[in-house]
Amino acid sequence: MPRTTALADIRNIGIIAHVDAGKTTTTERILYYTGRKHTIIDIHDTKDLKTSTTTDYLEQEQKRGITIQSAAVSAFWRDKKINLIDTPGHVDFTIEVNRSLRVLDGAVVVFDGVAGVEPQSETNWRLADNYNVPRICYVNKMDRSGANFLRCVDMIKKRLGARPLVIQIPIGSEDHFKGMVDLVTMKALVWDSDDKDAEWQSLDVTPDLADKLGITVPADRKILADVEKYRTELIDTCLEQDDAAMETYLEDGKAPSAEVLRACLRKGTVNSAFTLVLCGSSYKNKGVQQVLDAVVDYLPAPTDVEAIKTVDADGEVIGERKSTDEEPFSALAFKVINDNYGALTFIRVYSGVLTKGASIQNSTRGKREKIGRMVEMFAKEANPIEEASAGDIIALVSLADTETGDTLCDAANPVVLERMRFPDPVISVSVKSKLKTEQEKFSAALGKMVRADPSLHLETDRETGQTILRGMGELHLEVTLDRMRTEFGVEGTMGEPQVAYRETITKKIEEQYIHKKQTGGSGQFAEVWITFEPLPRSAGFEFEDETTGGSVPREFVPAVEKGLRIQKEDGVLAHYPTVDFRATLTDGSYHDVDSNALTFEIAAKAAFREGIRKAAPILLEPVMKVETVTPGDHLGDVIGDINRRRGTIQEQIERGTNIAVVAVVPLSEMFGYIGQLRSMTSGRASYTMEFSHYEPVPKQVADEVIEEVTKTRAAANA
Repeated sequence: MPRTTALADIRNIGIIAHVDAGKTTTTERILYYTGRKHTIIDIHDTKDLKTSTTTDYLEQEQKRGITIQSAAVSAFWRDKKINLIDTPGHVDFTIEVNRSLRVLDGAVVVFDGVAGVEPQSETNWRLADNYNVPRICYVNKMDRSGANFLRCVDMIKKRLGARPLVIQIPIGSEDHFKGMVDLVTMKALVWDSDDKDAEWQSLDVTPDLADKLGITVPADRKILADVEKYRTELIDTCLEQDDAAMETYLEDGKAPSAEVLRACLRKGTVNSAFTLVLCGSSYKNKGVQQVLDAVVDYLPAPTDVEAIKTVDADGEVIGERKSTDEEPFSALAFKVINDNYGALTFIRVYSGVLTKGASIQNSTRGKREKIGRMVEMFAKEANPIEEASAGDIIALVSLADTETGDTLCDAANPVVLERMRFPDPVISVSVKSKLKTEQEKFSAALGKMVRADPSLHLETDRETGQTILRGMGELHLEVTLDRMRTEFGVEGTMGEPQVAYRETITKKIEEQYIHKKQTGGSGQFAEVWITFEPLPRSAGFEFEDETTGGSVPREFVPAVEKGLRIQKEDGVLAHYPTVDFRATLTDGSYHDVDSNALTFEIAAKAAFREGIRKAAPILLEPVMKVETVTPGDHLGDVIGDINRRRGTIQEQIERGTNIAVVAVVPLSEMFGYIGQLRSMTSGRASYTMEFSHYEPVPKQVADEVIEEVTKTRAAANA
C-alpha cells in the first residue's frame, strides 16, 4: 500500500507543561479546529465521570482533573499530518513525558501566563534537552488575572537558560485580552468573542492600535507601543540563519518577506538556535489555530532531525538509521499499556515499512515477534491499519516479549536503537490483595502495571515476605492501585509509605576473608583481599580487578563481582542497598581442587559484610526539591513549617500575586504535607515535589530508622 502522507508532511509532536498549564484544554481545541471532534469538553466538566476529554479518558484522570497517562491522537492541518501526544504535567508521572519525548521530533511547551516557568516546566525542558527535541513555547491563559507575557518570557530565559524569540505579542491581558500581533506578517489578530467558532479580524498594525481596540492598561499599551522593537529583534535574530538574506536586508534596509522570515525561523527552531514564543488563551478559544500554523511552519518533519543512532551491547553508538521507507525496518517500543484490546505496545517507526503478518526481531531481547493486529490510536480508540511506514506512531496488539525501550527490527538487518533512561523510584509501599481469594489475580494485574510503567519497581521483602511496590510518589502509587481496580477488577490495599534509604561508607579499608570448609571429600576454599573506598554521591558501585600473577584465576573474578553485587543490596546498618563505593580485588589465593566460582562468590559476600562494618557506614536519605506556592499573607507559616521538616529554603520567587518558596526537604518529612499545607493556608496554597539528591541522615534520625527496621524484622521473624 503506497504511503498516503509524504514523510516531509508529518509532524510528530508532544504537548508538555507543568500541571494545570492547559495542555489538555489546548489539545481539545486542536482536535476541534482540525475537524477531528465536533464538540469541546472542558476539564471541569468531567468530574462527574459522565463525560471526558479525548485524551484524559481514564477514570482517575476525570476524577482528579489531571493527565496521568500520555495519549496519542492524530489530525490534519493545512494538509500536514500531526501525530500529537498529550503528556502529564504532574511530577509523579514524568516517565510519561520522558518516553514520549524520546520518540517525538518536536514539542509545544505550554506555560501558564500567570505562573510562568514552574518546577515541572523545568524538568520537562531538561528532558527535551537530553533528547535534543526542538520546541516552541505557548504562553497560555493570557485571559487570567495576573497574566504577564513579558515576565513569562523573562523566566523562560533565566530559569530555562533558553533563548526565547517572540513572534507574537499579546493585545491586552486578563479580561481585556483580545488577541495578538503576529510579528512575522505584522498583522493584529483580534477576536470579537470567546465563542469556539468566533472568527478573528486581521488588522494592520498602526500606532493608534491600542486606542482603536480600547486597550487602557498602561503595561498592555506599552507592549503594543514597542511593537517595532520586537519586530526588529525578530528580524535580526532569525536572519542569523541565512547569510544571503541578512546581506540583502543590510544593503537595502527593506524588511524581508514573511516567506523568508518563516524559512529562517524554521531553520533556527530545528537547530534549537532559539525558541519561538507565542501567546493565547486556549480556554477562551484565542490563538490555537496560530499554534497549529506554527507547528506546521516551524517544527521539524522526521526528515529534518538527526537520524536515530544505533548502539552496541554496551550502549556505545556504532551507526545510524535514516528516516526513510527505503532503509530496513526499525522501530522503538516506547510504551506498553493494558487495554480492552489486550496489551498495546506503542512504537515509533524510524525506518522501513512494517506490514501486518510480518515476523520481526526484538533485537534487545533476542526474541522473534509475529505482528498480528496493527492499530493507529486516537486516544482510547484503536483504528486497524495494514501497514506503517517511517515516521509513523502506531500500536501493536498483544506482543509476547516486547517491553518499553526495546528495539524491533528486520531480522535480516538487526540493529539496537538508543535506549531510554528512566528515573529510580524514591518511595515504596507494601501492597496486597484486599481479598485473599484474589491474590493470584492481584499479582498478575500488578505484574502488568509494572511492565507498562518502568518507573514502578516490584520486589518481595526477603524477611517479611511482603510484596513491595516502589514508585515516584504517593500519588503515583495510589493511582496505580486505583487503576488496577478499574482496569483489572481487582482491589488492593497499601501499607504506610516507606522511604527508599540507601547506605554508603565514609572511609577506605582493606578486608581479607578466607572461606574454608571441609566436610569429607572435596572441600571449599577461597581467599580474597578487597579494598573498599567511598565514591562521590550518585556514583553507584564500581568493581575493579587489580590482582596479579594469577592469585585469583581469571575465571573466578566475575564470581567475586557477582557476590559483591548481590550482597550490597543488603546493607549492614538497616538492610538498605549500599551505594557510592568502589570495591577493588587486590589479592587472594585458591586451591586446585577445592576452589570454584561459588566459593569465591561466598568469600566476596562475607568480605563485604565484615569490611563494610569497619568502613564507617552511614545512612543516606532521598532529598526532594519542593516548591510551595502560597499567598503572601501565609508566607511565614509556610517557611516555618518547612524549617520544622528539616528543610532548607533556597529562594523565594514572585508568581503573580503569590510567592513560590523553593526548598530542599528530606522525603521522610514530606508525608502528609498537603493536609498540613491546606490547613495552614485555608486551602489556598499548593506544592510540587521532585527528587533532588541523596544526602547523609543526621545521626539521631538514622538511629531511629535503624531501630524501626530492626523491630519490624524481629516481629516478622517471631
